[in-house]
Formats: sequence, structure tokens, C-alpha cells
Amino acid sequence: MDRDEAREIKAQLADFARDLTERAGPDATASGLPMPGTTEQGRSAPALALGLAPREGGGYGIAVRYRLGVPQVRSIARRVASEAGTVVDVRRTGRIRALGGSGTGAGPRPPVVTARAAGETGRVRPLRPGVSIAHVDVTAGTLGAFVLVGDTLHALSNYHVLAGSPRARVGDAVVQPGPADGGRAPADQVGTLAATVPLAAGRTATVDAAIALLDDGEVDLDYPVGRITTTAVALGGETVGKIGRTTAVTAGRVTAIELDDVLVGYGEELGVLRFDDQIEVEATGTGPFSRGGDSGSLVYREDGVALGLLFAGSETGGENGSGLTYVNPIDTVLAALDARLAR
Repeated sequence: MDRDEAREIKAQLADFARDLTERAGPDATASGLPMPGTTEQGRSAPALALGLAPREGGGYGIAVRYRLGVPQVRSIARRVASEAGTVVDVRRTGRIRALGGSGTGAGPRPPVVTARAAGETGRVRPLRPGVSIAHVDVTAGTLGAFVLVGDTLHALSNYHVLAGSPRARVGDAVVQPGPADGGRAPADQVGTLAATVPLAAGRTATVDAAIALLDDGEVDLDYPVGRITTTAVALGGETVGKIGRTTAVTAGRVTAIELDDVLVGYGEELGVLRFDDQIEVEATGTGPFSRGGDSGSLVYREDGVALGLLFAGSETGGENGSGLTYVNPIDTVLAALDARLAR
């Protein structure tokens, strides 16, 4: 079926899933989150995400994603899949969490162990994509891209990397490498927090993004595929890559687009947040596409066109069992920050 037809069926299935969840009661929900299609705090959402899955030969099926460990959700996923018919792609995701960058005092931190990192965890000048970076009170994430706001150069990464907490303020120090990799202010300061797209409990999000105003405009704009200056909307099935602080250069494939009700853990301060209109990527190699500390990486097609900003993932799921990665659409990120990719 084509994209418009798939979207219509997805909307119908979302209503069906909502009805099943309400009948099943609290055992089928992730408590404290809004129901699909609402923004009312204190209600609940099923641990079930729906999106569009690309099909071999063209067209789309329905992507059904469910998390293990929530009573009755597997049964709901099966009933939703049965209602969708033959054009359905059902996967277990495991628990999804933000991949790096927790602030101090924000609860359990994602693993960003330097000893296991294959990427760049040391001090790098001039700055380049893929290196360790973070707010001075955060662990470590990845510098994803350089962007212009007006004519002023900034570094792009996630909110949970460059801010980390609602307590963060514009003007706070941003260091490279991130504190988990030994970065300290003022010696390793490379800029200051300039703008965020805030995250808040009880509100549906579409992006996890922030920018830092750089102290020095001398940067290296190249990626492993060369300079990236253009963006595109993910259509599904694309071969993609990224360069990140933890797993360095990896390859993957877009396995779902327009995923709604993706539930992402952010620790005690923000809890579990719901994201709509997300991109899903699975690794095409033997290892994971991303791990803790890769948050903020730019995800790009093999021809060097940007598709999204990496922000979350699971440790299980995917074709090789190494987990699934979740990505904000890059055009949505840039629009939210009134920014454009630097050339």
C-alpha cells in the first residue's frame, strides 16, 4: 500500500490499541504518560508504538513495536497486528532510553564507559563531528553537526547532552570532551548553551535537541562520507551511517518511519517521555548501530544527506539482536532551533 493508505490504517490501529489498553487496565500501560492522541498528564499510554514500515519492492506496511516487561502488552500487539493484516512488521524493542548525557543528580546514568568506546573520547581541536561533548554537569554525548543560527556558528547535539536537566541555563559551559571523558571547565570549554527544545514530563515531544554557541569558529566540517550540507525526509529502507563518541562509524538501515508513542527513559528527573514521528534504525553489521554516549550523532544516508539526530535506543531487538536506534527527523530539529546546516 502507498504512504497515505498506510497512514490511514495506522491511525485506525492507534484507536484500536487505545481501546484495547483501556479495557486491559493499568497492567497494559506505562503509567503516568498521556494516552495516544492526547496530552493529558496523569493518563496512561500503552507500551506500543505504531509507524510505517518500508516493504521490499516498494510501498509500506504497519510497524508495530512493543516493549517486553509490561503485562498484557504482547497480547495487545498481537491483536493490533492481526487487525493490520498481512502488511505488518512486529518487533520487540526492549526498554528504550536516552543514549548518554544524564546530568548529575538526575538518577541512573546511561553507560558511557570510556574504556569501551571506539570513538573519539579525547580532546579534539579543531572540533569535528563525532567527538565527545556535553554540558559541564552532564556525562558525555556526541557533537552531531555544526549549524548556523543567522550567521553565527553553533554545535548541535541533544537536549540531554548539552543541557541535561531543566535546571540548565543559557550561558552554561559546554566542554569537549564531556565530563565522563575528563573534560572540565574552564580548561576544556568550547562554548556555552545557547538554545534548547525543552523536554517535560506529561508532554509529547518530537525532538531532543539543543545547540551551543562556540567560542572558536575554527571547525572541521567533514564526516566519513565528506561534507554534509543538505537534508531529506526519511522514506524508509535507506542505508545510513553515523559517527559517534562510543561506537564510532557504524552502518544501518531505516526500518520504520513516523513512529508514534515511542517511550524513552530519561532517569528520575524527567521519567519516561513519549515521542511521536520518530525514525527507527537497525544495524546492518554484527554490532550495534549505537550505544550510550552516541546521543547527538547525525544520521545520514550513504550519499551524504542528513536524515536525523540520534537520541535513544534499546539494548535488544533488531535483526542481529544488538538493539534498535531512534532518531529525530533532522528537518524537524533544525526548524525547532531556527537553524540550518553549516556549509
